[in-house]
Amino acid sequence: MSKVAIITDSNSGITQEEGQKLGVIVVPMPFTIAGVDYLEDINLTQEEFYDKLNDDEDVSTSQPSPGYLMDLWDDTLKEYDEIVYIPMSSGLSSSCSSATTLAMDDDYEGKVFVVNNQRISVTMRNSVLDAIRLVDEGKSAAQIKEILETDKFNSSIYIMLDTLYYLKKGGRITPAAAALGTILRIKPVLQIQGEKLDSFAKARTTLQGQKIMLNAIKDDAEKRFGGLSPDNVRIDAAFTHDTEKATEWKKMIENAFPGFDVHMDPLSLSVSCHIGPGALAVTITKILK
Repeated sequence: MSKVAIITDSNSGITQEEGQKLGVIVVPMPFTIAGVDYLEDINLTQEEFYDKLNDDEDVSTSQPSPGYLMDLWDDTLKEYDEIVYIPMSSGLSSSCSSATTLAMDDDYEGKVFVVNNQRISVTMRNSVLDAIRLVDEGKSAAQIKEILETDKFNSSIYIMLDTLYYLKKGGRITPAAAALGTILRIKPVLQIQGEKLDSFAKARTTLQGQKIMLNAIKDDAEKRFGGLSPDNVRIDAAFTHDTEKATEWKKMIENAFPGFDVHMDPLSLSVSCHIGPGALAVTITKILK
């Protein structure tokens, strides 16, 4: 039986410390802030990131360099026979397609399997946990890739933004739309399902937005995933920066869905830089049987 390594990136919400405990290698995502290069959870903490974001520093995201990935794969293959690499969704970054191209090299063909299961944050973390379990069950890297990619649409993320400023700054909405939304106090609810980040609804208050997201989770469970029960779906939470607000949100989710063990992580910095602080998210993932 082949010895299989699991590698993911920091968009999964898995920290370097947690990765060591899980036996997973976590690739830190690179950022450039005011001309200085950083790596998530290596020389850039969540707090440091938001301090710079609040100072209106220029922030740009990037992807792991080909040289970095190849060196990592080479080192890992000294100890393991195969690698399952689970990067962030191909619909949100080109890092997945870049890694897929690298894996076609003769040195990695049949050894490195890049999973494009189009997830990010807590849903991506769930894929990593599934991969760990599949390794323990004796599945090969090729089998794990096939299973995870077959399962890729069985999740959703709903995110309510606290501000429109960062969508405007990133060119995702016009200044006029941002100004009107701010005047009307609109809190957009976005959805990530598969490849795309789409507008889902518009709320006028935080409470209204929270109710919209919770109802969307119920609809997904009943209409897409075959029922709302802890043995059928996972319900998790995510947030940007405001821990106190996020803790209250997690309690609200647990009250709405009693019996569920709700895991909560900060949203990855790759997402956070585009939506800003104060965002709240809830996710649903069908349990991989």
